[in-house]
Formats: sequence, C-alpha cells, structure tokens
Amino acid sequence: MVLCSPQNPLQNGSLKPASRSLSPLPPSRTYDANIPGDFYYHLSRKPISIIKSQLHRNCSTLIRPPNLNGTDNETWCDWAPFDQDNYKTLFGAVDNSFLVAYAIGMFFSGIFGERVPLRYYLTIGMLLSGLFTCLFGLGFYLNIHSIWYYAFFQAMNGLVQTTGWPAVVACVGNWFGKGKRGFIMGVWNSHTSVGNILGSLIAGVFVSSAWGMSFIVPGIIIASTGVLCFFFLVESESDLLARILKASQTLVRTMLIAVYVQEDNEKEPLLQNSSSNEEIFSSPGQSNSISSEPAEEHTKAISFCGALRIPGVMEFSLCLLFAKLVSYTFLYWLPLYIANVAHFDPKEAGDMSTLFDVGGIVGGIVAGLVSDQTGGRASTCCVMLILAAPMVSVHSHIRHHWLLTMWMLLVCGALVNGPYALITTAVSADLGTHESLRGNSRALSTVTAIIDGTGSIGAALGPLLAGLISPTGWNNVFYMLITADILACLLLSRLVYKEVRGWCGHSPRHRG
Repeated sequence: MVLCSPQNPLQNGSLKPASRSLSPLPPSRTYDANIPGDFYYHLSRKPISIIKSQLHRNCSTLIRPPNLNGTDNETWCDWAPFDQDNYKTLFGAVDNSFLVAYAIGMFFSGIFGERVPLRYYLTIGMLLSGLFTCLFGLGFYLNIHSIWYYAFFQAMNGLVQTTGWPAVVACVGNWFGKGKRGFIMGVWNSHTSVGNILGSLIAGVFVSSAWGMSFIVPGIIIASTGVLCFFFLVESESDLLARILKASQTLVRTMLIAVYVQEDNEKEPLLQNSSSNEEIFSSPGQSNSISSEPAEEHTKAISFCGALRIPGVMEFSLCLLFAKLVSYTFLYWLPLYIANVAHFDPKEAGDMSTLFDVGGIVGGIVAGLVSDQTGGRASTCCVMLILAAPMVSVHSHIRHHWLLTMWMLLVCGALVNGPYALITTAVSADLGTHESLRGNSRALSTVTAIIDGTGSIGAALGPLLAGLISPTGWNNVFYMLITADILACLLLSRLVYKEVRGWCGHSPRHRG
C-alpha cells in the first residue's frame, strides 16, 4: 500500500532539500570547533624551543651530584647528543626536520584537503600529531640519545601537522564573507599565538624536572581534541543544513509511519505490497524522487598550477616566505637567546618569550581591522614590515635593559606576526575566492596550502640560518632578520602600488 493522498507532505513536495538562498546560520559552532584545531597544533610544536636550554646548560654553575658517574665536569648536566660544541647545529637539524617536512607536505596537503572531508582530515592529523609528539617525549624516559630518533619523529610530526592550517582556514572561509573577514580572521588567528603561549607554559612546568612530559602532555591534549573535532566540527553552512534536513526528514518519516500503522493495522500489513521502505512515500512513477541529502555541488577542484595563476598568489606567497622566516626564528630561538644573554633558567626564559606571542595576538587583530577599513591587504602588511625592521634592530641593542626588552618583545611580536597572520588567513581566503575563479568554491584549501607551504620554506630556513649564524654573534642573527623584513616588503611593492592607485582613483581596487 502506498501513501499518496494530497495531504502527504513528502509527496506534494513541501519537504525539499534546503536552498542556498536561506539566510546564513550562526557560524559560532564551526568557529568554536575550528579554534581548537590549529591552537593545539601550535601548542604541540612549541615545547622544543623551551627545552633547548635544558638539553644544553652551563654545568659549571650547577652542583654536581656526588653519585654521578663520568669525569667530564663541563657537560655532566647536558643531554647527549646535545652536550657537544656543535649543539646549536644539532638543534637546527631537529628544528629543520620538522619544518622541511612541514613545508614539503603543505604543498600536497591542500590538494588532499579539497578532496577529503575536512572533519576526517583534521581528526586523523591531530591523532597522529599527538602520537608523534608523545614519542618524542618518550626519548627522555627510554634514555635515547640518538639524534636520528628525535629528528625522525620531528619530521613525521611536521608532515602530519600540514593537515591543520589549510583545513581550518577553508572551514572558517566557508562561513564568513569578505566584508569583515580581516578582523574576524585576525581575532580567530590569535589562537595560534595563544597555543604558543600555553605550549610554553606547559613545557615550562616540566622542563627542569622531566622534560619528556613537556611533549607527552601536549601530545595527549591534541589527540583528545582530534576526537572532539570528529564529533563537533561543521565544515560549512551546507553541511549543517544537510544534517538538519536529514534529521528532519527522518523524524517526519517516523511520525508518518507511526500514524499509518495506527490507522491500518487491522486492514493489512504495512509492507505487504511494497518492495522497499521507500515505496511507502512514493507515488507510481515517482520512486526515489525524494533524497535525504541536498544536492551537492560538483565543481571540479582547482589544480596546483591553476591556483598559482590567481593574481596575487605568487607575491603573497614569497612575501610570507620571508615574514615566516622572521617569525619562526623568534619562535624557535628566542627562549635560548634570552637564557644565554640574561642567564635566566629555562622556565623563566620560556615565560618571557611568551610576550612575543602576546604581541602577535594584538598585531594580527590590528592588521585585519586596518585592512578591512582600507581595503589594502598588501599595504597593511608592507607598513608593518617596514616598522618591524628598525624595531628588531633596536631590540638587539637593548637586550640588557629588561624592562625595555619586555616592551620591545610585545612590539616586535605585533609587527612581525601581524603580516604573517593576515596573509595566512584573510589574504588566503580572499585569493581562494578570487573573482577569477568564477564561483569555484573548491580552491580555498589549495590556495591556502600554496601560500603557507611557501612560507614554511622560510620557516625552515630561519631557524637553520640562526643555528649557523649564532656562533658568530647574536647581532648577526638580527641583521639576517632585518634583511628578511626588507625583502618581504619589496615583494609586495607591485600590489601596494596597485592599491595606492586605487585609492587615488586611477584604477579599481581589488584585494589580492
């Protein structure tokens, strides 16, 4: 028997897939679910910079335990293999194992991110990142002193962490338009700096007693958060509408079946003349006319070369290379620099280094707000990079005046991380939805991966060069950072010129 009365809501078409013309739904759920994503990626990659000053210490200032075996009084407190004179080179090798793998993997991550459900992609990445972070920390308890062990698990961690940034930027970009994108993503991007801060504080708790826990605790946290992302992440408005529609249709079907059974249970069995459950809700010739899922868009994902041809992608990618070089040099070497220059213990040096990330929070929000108001993404980045160069130079000369140094850490963090945050969030989202794509919505993850992947090359070069240059003097490291800032500005000159002409009325202004 078939329900085919005119009052059947499933037959007369009153229950249809949701239209994209519906008013936007509140994005708070996906916004909150995305915050833990890259927040915990950064939390788990920060401890390595904190424990460096614990792995290689000035043993002459410490009291040697009487029952300690060995005769080397200069390195008894160090952790092999970082107890030799080439310890800075070894630190650079461990850093670059992560960063090179991250840079290489990022170029492929966006391609996979456009073709795999982002919820599954993030969950797998966070679970594996937690595993490799914990395995690095287990080296302390297993008494492992092989550089290859630590380099290998850092490289694997860098590879799986490429699942994070393209996926979360794509998710947030799906929910917000361009009008307030800079400010909203500036606020949202602050979670990366908060992750760095929390990672530093967690690592600082254990660094002097059992540095292995500085990795194991963040590893457990990020793996646990991956499980939460699997259950609560909503990728886009259409994904949320699909879930609501499916639940609504299931409820209506159940109610109609219950009513029908109650009225006709004495006449004949419900499924006597039906070959499947779907026939109950179909009229003759209309089988399977109702779908429980809204129609999906079948737009072909953009190719790697196609994404490179989007106007502005190359300039911003190369600019980010040098901006990220500066940012990650501070990220990986600032605690060791503070410990060496000020003779702070590892925990105090790690705590002070968080001021750089605090400034980064403010810088990212200010950069997004200013670029929204002016419409000049490139100009905003260029101005902040120009101001960052002399600030880095001044910071290198006042390092013995610690009140001024704390202030300069805040200012440098804002000016260095502001452009970095703007390019990796709002600019990536702008270019991933550029007008030249003609509405193709499946380019955002690929564009984000290209920009951040190119920037990650700089992130790998910065700590490596710092490890090679620092034995000649810390001032030379700061000169390298100033040079990188200047090069980043020059690479944006064409886009800045275009924006300035737009403000003067000579040509239309387009972001990106």
